[in-house]
Amino acid sequence: MTGNRFALDTNIVSAWLKGEGPIADKIDTAESVFLPIIVIGELYYGAGFSSQVAKNTQDIKKITERYPLLSIDEDTTIIYGSIKTGLRKKGTPIPENDIWIAAIAIQNDLTLTTRDKHFNEIEGLSLIAW
Repeated sequence: MTGNRFALDTNIVSAWLKGEGPIADKIDTAESVFLPIIVIGELYYGAGFSSQVAKNTQDIKKITERYPLLSIDEDTTIIYGSIKTGLRKKGTPIPENDIWIAAIAIQNDLTLTTRDKHFNEIEGLSLIAW
């Protein structure tokens, strides 16, 4: 059971950085919070196209210094391949980066916090909507 250990999806981190208090409260009361490396890449991409590049980049650096980053290894690639195969067989593709994020969450036995409903298509992924 994943319990109170969470991997944060990009939309959750974005909401948190924009000051959504309920998100901050949930993060503060979590046993453990982790950031998939794919999420960090998506955040830097978004920061690069924002009107406040320097501020947003600094905000990302602050959270990466505070919370552990989860990277990809060979085990992640095996889970990724299984997820993508399953989605293709069902005819329910989802964004590529989200498959990687899900694989990292599954590999590390974490509940993925997200607002994206397409993650429901992934078998074996523990989800919670914040």
